[in-house]
Amino acid sequence: MSTSTAGAPHDGTVRDRQDLEARIRALPKVLLHDHLDGGLRPATVVELAAAVGHELPETDPDALGAWFVRAASSGSLVEYLSTFEHTVAVMQTADALRRVAREAVVDLARDGVVHAELRYAPEQHLRAGMTLDEVVGAVREGIEAGVAEAAAEGRTIRAGALLCAMRHLDRGEEIAALTIAHRDAGVLGFDIAGPEEGFAPSRLAGAFRVLRDASMPVTVHAGEDAGLASVAEAVHVAGACRLGHGARVIDDVHATPDGGWRLGRLAHWIRDRRITLEMCPSSNVQTRAATSVAEHPATPLLRAGFAVTISTDNRLQSGTSLSRELALLVHEAGWTFADVVEATVTAARAAFVHHDERESLVHDVILPAAAGPDAGRHRA
Repeated sequence: MSTSTAGAPHDGTVRDRQDLEARIRALPKVLLHDHLDGGLRPATVVELAAAVGHELPETDPDALGAWFVRAASSGSLVEYLSTFEHTVAVMQTADALRRVAREAVVDLARDGVVHAELRYAPEQHLRAGMTLDEVVGAVREGIEAGVAEAAAEGRTIRAGALLCAMRHLDRGEEIAALTIAHRDAGVLGFDIAGPEEGFAPSRLAGAFRVLRDASMPVTVHAGEDAGLASVAEAVHVAGACRLGHGARVIDDVHATPDGGWRLGRLAHWIRDRRITLEMCPSSNVQTRAATSVAEHPATPLLRAGFAVTISTDNRLQSGTSLSRELALLVHEAGWTFADVVEATVTAARAAFVHHDERESLVHDVILPAAAGPDAGRHRA
């Protein structure tokens, strides 16, 4: 059973709410699940689309940003994913990829993110003739430029990339090899993305074998649009260290009358091995993987002792930031600042970097900044 307590939602007064939100913004945060093609600035989409002649539903940046949130809130993961045609369409040149990656890193740093793992599918950016290696190189250069720009603004951030294979296509082993080839050049790990229902991780079993043999970290989108069978394949076939979303893990977790938890075998496997859940509340509400932030599985799973972390998924489509996602959990799901710190520490310890780097991030960056009357109750 979790040792955390829900506490009050900290919204008794406007000032309480503002103070809590300020503490969250100031907290050094770790972002594990953020899609590069889901985090563009609306103004950038407008400018890049005009340059390549791509027609957008709106050409005013504010109106376009509102359109993305509205279109992504249809209730279907497939329709949610259809909005990416507009972002992917403007990310087909090296210059565009460098710009998008640079701006993403700068925006995250301005939100207080100190470690970010930006994921994207290289195979989606080949329409203008770039090679897979050129795509990865352009994104790396953009990330490096963003880190430097953030430093010039007085902000420190470390950022790397996760390469995604599209689960409904057949380039898994090719993208796995690409991931391994760039592991010492800014690529931190591998993922599969795209429509989950009907495209189980076992379709790309060969890719996961290649990655496992190379000791390459893997996260897998699972438990978002499909159930426990998809989650089971992610951990047992793919060997996932982390689960992208993992919301449906809650289907194997049941509260007991004495306030404890009864876990099924799969849930025990995930909790006992600290397989990290990359949970994205706003995105999951949009796709109906959760009914509301207040009822999002992140909260009961945190209470039941799972390795819960919070991410943005797609900042453009959800009109969100990591600080906003965490504040929503405080105001709507009863999280305390201690819960926010716990999830942040868990994210740091699940980052796809070496153990000593993770521990330095926890003890030298996050905990000193979080020090305060409510910050000491996270799990060590």
